[in-house]
Amino acid sequence: MSLLRNTKLSVIGAGSVGSSLAYAALIRNSAREVVLYDLNAARAEAEVLDLAHGTPFTGASRITGGGDIEAVAGSDVIVVTAGAKQEPGQTRLDLAGVNARILEKLLPRLVELAPHAVIILVTNPCDVLTAVADQLVDLPAGQLFSSGTVLDSSRLRWLLAESAGVAPQNVHALIVGEHGDSEFALWSDATIGQTPLRDWTDESGTLLFPRERLESLTSDVVHAAYKIIAGKGATNYAIGLSGARIVEAVLRNERAILPVSSMLRGYRGIDGVALSVPSIVGSSGVERTLDVPMDDIEVELLHRSAEALRESIAHLG
Repeated sequence: MSLLRNTKLSVIGAGSVGSSLAYAALIRNSAREVVLYDLNAARAEAEVLDLAHGTPFTGASRITGGGDIEAVAGSDVIVVTAGAKQEPGQTRLDLAGVNARILEKLLPRLVELAPHAVIILVTNPCDVLTAVADQLVDLPAGQLFSSGTVLDSSRLRWLLAESAGVAPQNVHALIVGEHGDSEFALWSDATIGQTPLRDWTDESGTLLFPRERLESLTSDVVHAAYKIIAGKGATNYAIGLSGARIVEAVLRNERAILPVSSMLRGYRGIDGVALSVPSIVGSSGVERTLDVPMDDIEVELLHRSAEALRESIAHLG
């Protein structure tokens, strides 16, 4: 899709996730201008130069950046990826303390430079940090949120598509809750095409997704990041693409339905924590959270996920 105005995306953090997101945004033409900032100016400048050398093969987008945070001024969207990375065997919640301190120093300055920017947190644990950020800055509801379970849902859709032998684009299934160990799938309204997932059969008429198979798939999604981190040290390509997709929903005012994580207020009795639920994402950020059908088990799992995050926030002191 061609861009109709001079849109500006700033990516904070030039590590593996930030540079991958900037790369994805360039090749997808997500924004007209991409800025990549990092405290490590040499790293940021090197990444910018490497990416800039490829722009003759992309659309009209350009990339700039380095170690001067002033470069983010006037951004339409800011994506924060800066923070300590998840190590093998470490949970996302283990990162909460150190990355919260980073956010405390960074976020007020970003809002000062770009007060109207929609801010998307990708740094983990993104749900906990969204709650921290909500206390740090005074922004309209929905202007700040996190990538939540957009990537987790993509992992699930890919796994289901591989099993069913169909294109992932035709699989409609979501992971909700914490972006972490307590996340879960909304199996009750998952479909392949127009067929309920639980009714999908192979060519012989055998149900392809019995309960045991669905539980196995959920486990595969929950542990996918740990497997990748153990093998290569970080997840970066898929989260880069996921982040670019969310950016596009904002900059193009798509009002796309995505499972991003925002502060919940009275959502199925949940208040004061950030969780991923299906949400309408447009030019002002999260414009509405959707109260989608859930069975009793899914409602219970949602509240368990909320409680796990509430405890993690409390431990930050």
